[in-house]
Amino acid sequence: MILTDSLLDFFLETRKHTETICQPLEIEDYVVQPIVDVSPPKWHLGHTTWFFEEFILKVYDEDYKVYDEDFSFVFNSYYESVGKRVVRSDRGNLSRPSVKKVYEYRAHVTNAIKELISNVDNNEMDEVMEIGIHHEKQHQELLLTDIKYILGNNPLLPKYSNTFKENPVENHTCEWIAMDEGIYEIGHNSAEFCYDNELGRHKVFLHSYRIANKLVTNGEFIQFINDDGYKRFELWHAEGWDWVNQQHIAAPLYWHLIDGEWQHYTLSGLQKINFEAPLTHISYFEAFAFAQWKGMRLPTEFEWEAAQHFFKWGQRWEWTESAYLPYPNYQKADGALGEYNGKFMVNQKVLRGSSVATPIKHSRPTYRNFFPTYLRWQFTGLRLVQ
Repeated sequence: MILTDSLLDFFLETRKHTETICQPLEIEDYVVQPIVDVSPPKWHLGHTTWFFEEFILKVYDEDYKVYDEDFSFVFNSYYESVGKRVVRSDRGNLSRPSVKKVYEYRAHVTNAIKELISNVDNNEMDEVMEIGIHHEKQHQELLLTDIKYILGNNPLLPKYSNTFKENPVENHTCEWIAMDEGIYEIGHNSAEFCYDNELGRHKVFLHSYRIANKLVTNGEFIQFINDDGYKRFELWHAEGWDWVNQQHIAAPLYWHLIDGEWQHYTLSGLQKINFEAPLTHISYFEAFAFAQWKGMRLPTEFEWEAAQHFFKWGQRWEWTESAYLPYPNYQKADGALGEYNGKFMVNQKVLRGSSVATPIKHSRPTYRNFFPTYLRWQFTGLRLVQ
């Protein structure tokens, strides 16, 4: 647990950064929702504010008056125990409350939290505060990827920013890290913050394997495309093959073949693809098929964690071969916060690492991200194992 003074600084720094992410937006961008998985920026601003109001102010501040009784219905995400909420696919229909009012709501709650932390010493409250701060950091990453999807599906392909660098090149030769057969300890094991799904440190037995010290690049994936990788059923899971054909998938998300040259939409606009940059915006299905094409496989999340000391990570969320399941002796928290992770432990694959969109102070080797197999709007890539 971090001290109260630094907790307040951490909170204020996080709140400010969320709004900094939104600064390049036009007012019309705030309410767009192209698909159910993408939420409008205005909703992210409201939801992260509602979290602090619902789980901190209403619980620990006896004098607090709710800003607007309708906002719990509007900005609750999936917390069944809190009450009714707007259906996720309808978030883009919320032309009201206005962007102006949502920013006023943010200021109101931020000031109330600031006063509460300054005057109340409560360890339980501080623990929930820390969860809330990291929850907002998760939404900062979602904001960036949702903004990219919103603008990337605008026919004009407008720029978000000239300064966001999303395709840094790994300037080293791909080498294979040999990992010995043996027993390895997995899971969080320090006093630093983590989510409950990282707890339950335990031992796993791993057979010997070799893992790449470098992510798969765009150039390597173009070879897969040129070798009819999207047309060869034998490379795909049955469900993946159905997805390719039903959705007419022929390249990673945001890729465009223009006059015989591959280009892709980035937050800096449409650009030629750098063959040396790490591949991104692929589904688990595509990661699996590419690995099959190479005669290799994806790492399990345990293999990834055991080896991560030996390679750099952080540019892409890396698909693993592991289903998202609880660790030994996993216990969901009581109340609404128990809905944070445990309820999603079905039909998901684990991603490890972090990405160029992950905010500072929000990545660690034991972090267990998770998504359905077909999603591609996050900065997802892959690392191979032999």
